[in-house]
Amino acid sequence: MSKLITVFGATGNQGGSVIRTIIADPELSKEFRIRAVTRDLSKPKAQALADQGIELIQGDMSSHEDVAKAVDGAHTVYLVTNFWETMSAKPEILQGRIVTDACKEAGVRHLIFSSLINASKASEGRLVNITHFDGKAEVEEYIRESGVPASFVMLGIFMSEFFSMIRKQEDGSFILPVPVSPEAVAPFIDPSADTGNFVRTALQHPPTDKANVIYASSDYYSFAQIAADFESVTGTPLNVVSLPGDMFKSALAASLPPDMVDEIYENLVLLEGPGYYAGADLTRSLQLLSEKPVTVKEFFDKNREHWV
Repeated sequence: MSKLITVFGATGNQGGSVIRTIIADPELSKEFRIRAVTRDLSKPKAQALADQGIELIQGDMSSHEDVAKAVDGAHTVYLVTNFWETMSAKPEILQGRIVTDACKEAGVRHLIFSSLINASKASEGRLVNITHFDGKAEVEEYIRESGVPASFVMLGIFMSEFFSMIRKQEDGSFILPVPVSPEAVAPFIDPSADTGNFVRTALQHPPTDKANVIYASSDYYSFAQIAADFESVTGTPLNVVSLPGDMFKSALAASLPPDMVDEIYENLVLLEGPGYYAGADLTRSLQLLSEKPVTVKEFFDKNREHWV
């Protein structure tokens, strides 16, 4: 009899990718049956899942009752929380705790959480405004202390951010403004394509294999390399512009609230030290993959029409 995996955020980038990967994998599709959790069953994406014969359940992660029903009978749970929906760590941490408690009560054998490092601690208190990192790190710590067997999949910067990071000028040229050196490196991932790719690794190598931290990025890329890849695909140069911190934040403040300005600014400053993953090596996580992840160059090629 197949095991049940409950996937939270089933209609989002991450949860949707996990579901597509399981369905398409000859072994995992036999090993697991899927319960997809969403807050709105009427969404087209939710209906599309139902049309594929996937069990669909309505649930709010802030509701103890909803979460208990969602994980009842589950062998494995995939959990992703959404900081950007509220711009507050409190709801995210609360939801993480509720899901963890429900998993422990239901006897879940494997909880896979989309996590990130504690940037405040890693930077020794220098960067304290990267709330979407620190909130997830607090949830991870709670999961570890709960005793529920767990894996932590840490996604890099979404390649889809290039749509807003790369700016077209009036003369048709492109710039990429950052508050760091062009040689600063960052891990990137195409979440809709590769979240499931890395989560598959967690499913194939559960915590007993000591593969409980998976760095979900295709590689570390310098901004200079990103610019080179952009030009090789589009034929148009991309100029990386290193701005002083105050100037970078002023540019963001024209369209974003102050707390988000600090969040994004410090997130980029983090890249120069101690690093997005605090210097972690990606080699083992990449070696465990069944399929090669999307590279930055391939992402540009896939979305070439956006820039040409």
